[in-house]
Amino acid sequence: MRVLAVIPARGGSAGVPLKNLAPVGGTPLVARAVRACVRAELVDRVVVSTDHPGIAEAARTAGAEVVDRPGELSGAEATSESAVLHALDRLPEAPEVVLLVQCTSAFIDPADLDAAIAKVLGGEADVVFSGLETHEFLWDAAGAGVNHDPSSRPRRQDREPHYRETGAFYVMRAGGLREYGHRFFGRVAVQPVPPRHAVEVDTPEDLEIVRALAPFTDLPEPIDVDAVITDFDGVHTDDRAYVGEDGRETVAVNRSDGMGVSLLRRSGVKIMIMSTEQNPVVSARARKLGVPVLQGLTDKRTVLRDWLAIEGLDPARVAYVGNDVNDLGPMSDVGWPVAVPDAHPRVRAAARVVLTRPGGAGAVRELCDRVLAARPEGAAAPAAVAAPAAPAPRAELRLVASPRPVPIGDALVGPGQPVYVIAEIGINHNGDLDIARRLIDVAAEAGCQAVKFQKRTPEICVPLEQRDQIRQTPWGAMTYMEYKVRTEFGHAEYAEIAKYSAERGLHWFASPWDVPSVEFLESMDVVTHKVASAGVTDLELLRALAATGKPVILSTGMSTLEEIDRAVEILGTSGLVLMHATSTYPLPPEEANLRAITTLQERYGVPVGYSGHERGLQISLAAVTLGAVTVERHITLDRTMWGSDHAASLEPAGLEHLVRDIRIIETALGDGVKRVFPGEEAPKARLRRVTV
Repeated sequence: MRVLAVIPARGGSAGVPLKNLAPVGGTPLVARAVRACVRAELVDRVVVSTDHPGIAEAARTAGAEVVDRPGELSGAEATSESAVLHALDRLPEAPEVVLLVQCTSAFIDPADLDAAIAKVLGGEADVVFSGLETHEFLWDAAGAGVNHDPSSRPRRQDREPHYRETGAFYVMRAGGLREYGHRFFGRVAVQPVPPRHAVEVDTPEDLEIVRALAPFTDLPEPIDVDAVITDFDGVHTDDRAYVGEDGRETVAVNRSDGMGVSLLRRSGVKIMIMSTEQNPVVSARARKLGVPVLQGLTDKRTVLRDWLAIEGLDPARVAYVGNDVNDLGPMSDVGWPVAVPDAHPRVRAAARVVLTRPGGAGAVRELCDRVLAARPEGAAAPAAVAAPAAPAPRAELRLVASPRPVPIGDALVGPGQPVYVIAEIGINHNGDLDIARRLIDVAAEAGCQAVKFQKRTPEICVPLEQRDQIRQTPWGAMTYMEYKVRTEFGHAEYAEIAKYSAERGLHWFASPWDVPSVEFLESMDVVTHKVASAGVTDLELLRALAATGKPVILSTGMSTLEEIDRAVEILGTSGLVLMHATSTYPLPPEEANLRAITTLQERYGVPVGYSGHERGLQISLAAVTLGAVTVERHITLDRTMWGSDHAASLEPAGLEHLVRDIRIIETALGDGVKRVFPGEEAPKARLRRVTV
């Protein structure tokens, strides 16, 4: 051992009670000192000398050894040198160089420690102390100049600097300290430190200063946690709301947050939103991000404690991100209290980490990136084991691995994720862009994640024998070919659909019915492709879709297992979501066959959803209870509108009720772990009888 760092940290303190445990940037002062020493490359061993068990525990947690400091060396009159010499006597190996590091300096750069140590090891000095360069004029109480002649006031640039001791660290030859019993002997040199590192904590005011400086002085560090809880207003948003003339409230969020949250969830980190507000805006954003939300909370701290207990999480490995004083309670209960930079001063002071990006301007994405930075390379949620190619007999009891979720845009579709609700507009826009926009509004306001259309090349898709058939349409009598061309959207319309869907926070994509339509949709950069049930046996279409590398959602109506086998063989399973469907319009209950959801999941080992064509909501909701990870329903403004699909479609109120009930069901399903919930505690205490 060449270099030993000793940190004296007694429990008593005249100015600030238990000062060495006072948190700055969410970390006790003693732990900050230990971490600086541990990170210095030239320090071989770090020891904290203390008489206080709480300080000892914090020191060990931060990575130091602890030497019990005797009472005679723990009083207010005891010197720091006495603690260092006592520690040297307790260690079996004598170092060449010893550091005296003070907890009262919140900001110690390991690089400064290394530079000072190098000067002593290299023979440049016997002692090196941290000093702040200053050109200040000093006066004594009698009015005499201390370091200047009051009659001669040279310019700053003409004066040699002086150095003020910061008290942060002293590097000494260990033999010299033993010989002289004091920290200054032989050749003394200065290790300059920046002004922001030069505040020494002796009073409550000093503590307030370093807490205010911490967000701007501490270097960003990875946030090593298993769960992240965020406030909503001021974290996901800039804490402002926009109210239109119709009274509808909107907020501004950052698009990059969505990808950050998606990556975080994919890595296995739990994430949740907690809000004191009860607001549909919060619900909509949570659905878009695919994360659970608890709203209308009067006591966030109690709710957080219950949630941590239910999830079995260690509070020390949880981050809570807040911005206002109602977040102080939950922040104090977790190991990583985090604040946005424009948070209330008390919140910033309580934070272990203060982000650099404000709420609504990438704060959530920054947090996600820093959490991901702490996770092992390639860390992810436990991967599913591939299911066998063919199912076992139905009578055999099997344990089936949970399919791996499929990323679609910034969402994950699969078990354990929020149900991905697709509002199929299909051809119900009747060739009218305004109707399409109104249907997009319906989907967004109901809380869907995506809208889906259909894309055809009429010259390919319309059978020859049907092209010249006369159809009665809202635009008069015309051939079937003319009608299909009349209702088909082109690039200009889909560009507007893409723009408007993004503004409403929705994914958009379509079912291509031919290869040119695949190429068209690829030029629009859709997030996924949907194969209509009619396309299951169109192998040319499937090969074109597989070549895009995009996720594919495959409907399985009017298909045999052998036909689906062939389609899956072409598409592969890595980015595939199957949809159980029965292609009867409208669907009678006796043909729904919902247990096929389990059959498909067991046979192919991929996420399975449900594409419904029934009237009403019951069958779609039952599909969710059977494990459907996505639900697709046709939507319309009015079921009496002209067109083949309107009668089997949901009107706006029906879609809203469907999404609402899906969210209730997925919350009610829980995780299957039998436990006593917080709400049961009072009835249990009042009603439970225990007999022997």
